[in-house]
Amino acid sequence: MLKTENSHLYNLHEMQYAVIAPLNMLASASSAFSRSPFNPLSYTGFGRHIAAAAEVVERVTARYGKPEFGIDHTIMNHKHVTVYENIIEEKPFCRLLHFEKYGKPKQPKLLLVAPMSGHHATLLRGTVEALLPHLDVYITDWLDAREVSMAHGAFHLEDYISYTIDFIRKLGPDVNLMAVCQPSVPVMIAASVMNEAKDPMAPRSMTLIGGPIDTRINPTKVNQLAETKPMEWFEKNVITRVPFNYPGFMRSVYPGFLQLSGFMQLNLDRHIDAHKDLYKHLVQGDGESAAAHRKFYDEYLSVADLPAEFYLESIHAVFQEHLLPRGEFVYKGKKVKPETITKTALLTLEGELDDISGVGQTEAAQRLCKNLPANMRKHHIEPKVGHYGIFNGRKFRENVVPIIVDFVTKQGKIGK
Repeated sequence: MLKTENSHLYNLHEMQYAVIAPLNMLASASSAFSRSPFNPLSYTGFGRHIAAAAEVVERVTARYGKPEFGIDHTIMNHKHVTVYENIIEEKPFCRLLHFEKYGKPKQPKLLLVAPMSGHHATLLRGTVEALLPHLDVYITDWLDAREVSMAHGAFHLEDYISYTIDFIRKLGPDVNLMAVCQPSVPVMIAASVMNEAKDPMAPRSMTLIGGPIDTRINPTKVNQLAETKPMEWFEKNVITRVPFNYPGFMRSVYPGFLQLSGFMQLNLDRHIDAHKDLYKHLVQGDGESAAAHRKFYDEYLSVADLPAEFYLESIHAVFQEHLLPRGEFVYKGKKVKPETITKTALLTLEGELDDISGVGQTEAAQRLCKNLPANMRKHHIEPKVGHYGIFNGRKFRENVVPIIVDFVTKQGKIGK
């Protein structure tokens, strides 16, 4: 078991929420009262100001649970097609979900490997929705580590890779992979291992989006923090134990609330301005803008804990030692060789303004897969988008999705 010096951090976090719970309840009641049609003040400017201020306070002090995907249909050929969310397989730390379409149209299979990085897989809801009309989509739904009993043991970076390989084999043959951000490294390792072993279930293609394949290239503030701090600093300052009121009691974790705090600090002014704008939208009666704010922050503020072993090993292997691009990553006692990838086509996608994974870090995979022919590889940089814009939003739907679908479809024809 990890030595956890910061063991009281989670308890302090829980106490903080207990202290502010009455304020949250008061703000919620004030918001509801100020909007009530039976309250004469709700029809005045003063009432709107009170209601807006109360909602902002309520949202800032709220606890956000795991959202649902809530995808019940998609549009194909201008027609609504019903979508069913099915659990295909359950493991202690992950569920494999399938967004099955009514009629089961024949489409290329896509396994979307979600990040285990503080946010839930539902952060990729927009990614799934944009891909559903074109592909048969599956996704890894990683569980919150605080909800996993210690009876299931630890979860290492090697386990993440093994889970990915297991899911590929379950869905194969001819499944296509997609990794968004953090899982780009374990997905590439999984493809390398399966190609070297000449596994008949090796994926047809892999799409890596904004991933830290080689963070020595164009390092960002996130990369620099991970590289400059010793491992002892991470163990002492960001690792804590799950408190008694969760199933994962005593599990060592990197809590989601700490990761969220770090991301918020990177763009604190932007988040403060967003909540100021929410207040203005509510006062002005701009319901559409207010709804967009709620939708984004309901997702963004919902976080999950990471198993400490997985997090620390990822910091060490990916951001400090750069083991994969240096040819030194070891999986189950054997060095990983990306150059053995000859069956799995490679598409790398980057955002020009990405401040999490700098431009060039994902493209590095192209050089590592040096034995792939030209017709089995492609790289694209999407102009004027940041980290989230490369896998979500309008430009992703309009510019990036057609590239992904075209690449996956062509590779299916090449492989026949």
